[in-house]
Amino acid sequence: MEYEAVIGLEVHTQLKTRSKIFCPCSAEFGASPNHHTCPICQGMPGVLPVLNKQVVELGLRTAIAMKCTIADYSLFARKNYFYPDLPKAYQISQYELPLAQHGEIEIQIDGTSKKVGITRIHMEEDAGKSIHDETITGSKNYSFVDFNRCGVPLLEIVSQPDMRSPEEAREYLLKLKSILEYLEVSDCNMEEGSLRCDANVSVRPKGSEKFGTKTEVKNMNSFKNVQKALEYEITRQIQVLEEGGRIVQETRLWDADRNVTRPMRSKEEAHDYRYFPEPDLVPLVIDKKWIEDVQGSLPELADAKANRFVSQYGIPEYDAKVLTASKFVADYYEETVRLYPNPKVVSNWVMGDVLRKLKEREIDIRNCPVTPRLLAGMLRLLEDGVISGKIAKTVFEEMYATGKGPEEIVREKGLVQISDEKEVESVVDRIIAENPETVVQYKGGKQKAFGFFVGEVMKATKGKANPQLVNKLLKEKLSS
Repeated sequence: MEYEAVIGLEVHTQLKTRSKIFCPCSAEFGASPNHHTCPICQGMPGVLPVLNKQVVELGLRTAIAMKCTIADYSLFARKNYFYPDLPKAYQISQYELPLAQHGEIEIQIDGTSKKVGITRIHMEEDAGKSIHDETITGSKNYSFVDFNRCGVPLLEIVSQPDMRSPEEAREYLLKLKSILEYLEVSDCNMEEGSLRCDANVSVRPKGSEKFGTKTEVKNMNSFKNVQKALEYEITRQIQVLEEGGRIVQETRLWDADRNVTRPMRSKEEAHDYRYFPEPDLVPLVIDKKWIEDVQGSLPELADAKANRFVSQYGIPEYDAKVLTASKFVADYYEETVRLYPNPKVVSNWVMGDVLRKLKEREIDIRNCPVTPRLLAGMLRLLEDGVISGKIAKTVFEEMYATGKGPEEIVREKGLVQISDEKEVESVVDRIIAENPETVVQYKGGKQKAFGFFVGEVMKATKGKANPQLVNKLLKEKLSS
């Protein structure tokens, strides 16, 4: 029997606010344990939460960009459960009346557009962090709790179960991350926990309209791990069904070391949390004027920027899509073009060498040692004939490794291109004289022999000879 997957994703993203959602404590990541806390986020008796207006506005930006219907009246609710890192024993969230519902995100799969529905977007506070690391606690018998993250503002974005493959889920997450970055809603740093994803996944016979029993997969801290976890879980569920078993509705953890999912607990339902309206917060009322003001402040998003890149810079649509997938890559590209106004050349270098090095080192372009200024400076040297294309590759690698400027690297390593015609001609004459048999082959119609001569000249000059000059002189001398 052929099966298909049914996937829905729940994404929690930490909002870029200076303070927490219900108290004035800093929301900054990286402070020493329990440093950014107060009686409100520690859940002390008698304290009252006050809603951070910026959290609402960031939620509105997200909802508008994702074409959601925004509620003019929404409520906060208490989600009750006990866990050591939740000091109040409840989490302030939204349930029956969320901020926004019924939106969509459009993704591209194999050149085809597909719309993934957004069920809801709601605001909530984060819990703390339990630390079980023996190197920190000093014993496997102890766990520590850091409450710094308690009360940090989150948006939960819940998709419809519209995705049918791990590849679609990955593309959805990439598009979602792009939107959040462009909106400056979140920094989307998965390593720091500011973008977290849980997946609901089931399988069913292909062509069936009925959903299968789903499992929830947690603990996926990268897009790659989301895809790998879904691939494993889909295969596991199909195998269980093929062997005559049944899928248990449960929450499973992704074990990245073993590349497997493993059971964590039975899956909770809404009634397990005993939701009820938060009595300490008034209803949230959003009028049309507020929505219009937020809508008018939205920045240019990826799709619109890609269209502009094609029309303004004359680059291919494919280049534009790659360059605008990340706001920060798009910013890097535009700044480089401003400094060196040759859009296609810049596009080739950013899409090629720059993104390749970032992928190798797994770093963000904002931390790239080769700044737009350095890249533009190197491209000017290449255009002016000071260095060749081959030398430019060497210069780029050295800039990436050291952060030095291109002129300094060229000067230190003696990489200036040889463009003196007499100097290059003497090398060409020597190479031709040393290879009479290859000259005969070339004149007999073996065109590949020309490439041999070019290679030998470049080797003899350590890649410094001007390639155009080399080609010109070889053609002249081999044709005589």
